[in-house]
Amino acid sequence: MNPDTQPALLRQQFYPRSARTVSAARGFTRDTLHAWGVTSREGDMLLCVSELATNALLHGVPAGRGYLLRLLRLEHLVRAEVHDSGGGRPAPGRRATGDGGRGLLIVEAVADLWGVSERRPGKVVWCEFRTSP
Repeated sequence: MNPDTQPALLRQQFYPRSARTVSAARGFTRDTLHAWGVTSREGDMLLCVSELATNALLHGVPAGRGYLLRLLRLEHLVRAEVHDSGGGRPAPGRRATGDGGRGLLIVEAVADLWGVSERRPGKVVWCEFRTSP
């Protein structure tokens, strides 16, 4: 679906399994925030989207699959969701490999609220940010 044809308060984009998509997801988020007129906390949101997209690629997107980035705007709140089809339930500090392992710790420290919801197959990892009126 073309992001420009989506409702103003919900925008989403699907990304294939590729490390290059993290930058694209960040750009999509930046463009969406600007279109919505959201200027507060942009850096925090971009950082968290990068971390969630990276985690999905490393731990949640099986070969041949991708992930969905969904952004929602409610009055003074922006929610970012990354949907993937992988198993498991991520937690801060839990390392699936010997590398990294700090992504969700960053999200936990920066976002106002974050969590994991089930979906079939996979999960949705989300974070929320209160924004200025």
